Order: sequence, then structure tokens, then C-alpha cells
Amino acid sequence: MNDDPIIKKEIKSKKMKDKITIIGIAGGTGSGKTTVVKKIVESLPPHYVAVVPQDSYYNDTTELTEKERRAINFDHPDAFDWKLLIKQVNDLRNGLAIEQPTYSYLACNRLPETIYVEPKPVIIIEGIMSLLNKKLRDIMDLKVFVDCDSDERLIRNIERDILERGRNVTMVLDRYRKVLKPMHEQFIEPTKRYADIIIPQGGENTKGINILCSYIHGLIPRVEG
Repeated sequence: MNDDPIIKKEIKSKKMKDKITIIGIAGGTGSGKTTVVKKIVESLPPHYVAVVPQDSYYNDTTELTEKERRAINFDHPDAFDWKLLIKQVNDLRNGLAIEQPTYSYLACNRLPETIYVEPKPVIIIEGIMSLLNKKLRDIMDLKVFVDCDSDERLIRNIERDILERGRNVTMVLDRYRKVLKPMHEQFIEPTKRYADIIIPQGGENTKGINILCSYIHGLIPRVEG
């Protein structure tokens, strides 16, 4: 038996990786990603899933003025801290807990508070561009794209941005035309080709979501009940 602490650490890390399934869930803003994630979490035993929202990994813009922060295109890949996201997902896969950043849409900046997240058998990375970065995709065991009609996504954006982000209808529509639609077509829609599974009709597709949940159960033989 080898008592070398380095070898022991490597063996433990490999065993932890083998026990963790990482799932990437992408799709346009308002496509129903959160609903799909919720259904997956509900289908698995309690405390079995750790969710890593890509929205938590917008760049820290503390050094910018409020005017400069509000001018940022948050639907562009450059708005995300990919390095931190990839590092923390790898940490979770290796059995290490993380301090997940938090973000305020009202302040357009990262908050000082963090969320302590422990590694779980299933790690879900959820976000509009979670399938865009190759390094991040390479970590994933399953890649999912949640598809939805553009009119439906617009309606959901209007409802959410007014209630949660302090915007009015005119602001939402203007942002959709100038930012959301072109960014979706340039960066989000093309990542559909990387998906192993595509869920059409977004979060309303009960049958599709149930099939996805069943498939995930098959990836995790340790699930009981």
C-alpha cells in the first residue's frame, strides 16, 4: 500500500471526479432554463444538486462609474469572468467547496457577499452562454440547449425585467432590439450545435424535460428511489 500523500490526494481526486456529473444548460434569455433546472433538481434526491448560475459570474466592475457599468453589454461573452467560472467548476469536480460570487442587476455589479457551495453528485451550470466556452464545455458530461420561440422569450423578458430589474416596457423593448436579439443570434443560437440534447418549447415541454430527467438518472447509478 502506497502512503505517499500526493498519490493519495490524486486517487481521492480521481474518485471524486468519477462520482460527479456536470451538466451544462444553455438557451436564450427567457427560454425556460430555470424551469428545466428546477425540474431536474426536483427529480433527484434532496441535496443532490449544486447549481452554478452563469449570471453570478459577470465581471467585477467596481472600478467603473455607474454610468460606465450601465453601458456594459451584459449579453456579450466579454461580460463574463470565464476564468473564475471554469476554476470554480473544476474545484467542485475535484471535491472542493467554493465561494460563489453574487451579482446585482440593480447595481450592475458584483456584490461583496458570496455563497458557500459544496460539491454534489450533480453540478448544473446554467446560463445563456454556458455552452459557448470550449474549456467549460470540455468539463461537462452532458450539454443541454433549451429552445424557445423568440416571441415567448420576449414576453418573459418584459415580465421579468419589469418585476425584478426595475425596467419599464420601453426600456425592455429597446434593449431587446438593440442587444438581446443580435447577441442571441450571434453568440447563443450557434451553441445549439454543441448540445447533446435540445429541449424545444422551453420550460413548457413537460415530456421533453421528463425524458431529460430520466436520462440524467441513467448517468447517475447511485440515485436511490
